[in-house]
Amino acid sequence: MSNAAILAKSSAAGASRKDSQLVTPEGELLVQRIEGVVIDHRPLHEDERGELQEVYNPAWGLHTDPLVYAYFVSIRPGQARGWVVHKIQDDRLFFMRGVFRVALFDDRAESATYGMLNVFVISERNRGLLVIPKGVFHALKNIGRDEANFMNLPTRPYNHEDPDKYRLPLKNDYIPFSFDDEPAS
Repeated sequence: MSNAAILAKSSAAGASRKDSQLVTPEGELLVQRIEGVVIDHRPLHEDERGELQEVYNPAWGLHTDPLVYAYFVSIRPGQARGWVVHKIQDDRLFFMRGVFRVALFDDRAESATYGMLNVFVISERNRGLLVIPKGVFHALKNIGRDEANFMNLPTRPYNHEDPDKYRLPLKNDYIPFSFDDEPAS
């Protein structure tokens, strides 16, 4: 190898950026979460007949409010839903099928994590229950090739006459995130 090639190679290595630790040896993410956000991955029980996975049990202590309402959502490949925020209810989303990019933005002025953005990828390979507190904007995009499904187990039934749902467009100047941006590799 020529001296110029060695010099070019070493300067490229010097300009590169070393990865920082993202997970513990046990696989737990080290990213700071928005205050009140919980992700609880549930074990999958599989045998020759198929799969069983628990969705919600108050005994887990993840959320103090009772189960009062549930609904199913489907998102087609490449499509997104959100930005949505609630003032009265918390959402409890259980991801069943597909691959989701989930973005959360803390809009609670009194929160220790006010203005913080969290972005997660949740899929059928790491199913779990995501608790989103009231006051936290959330948006989801199906980044997989097939239809993606989740259930919402919110803390209040939907009020058709007066919905607790406030929206921003997916592209806006308030939340510093766009699903159009590619994730860092």
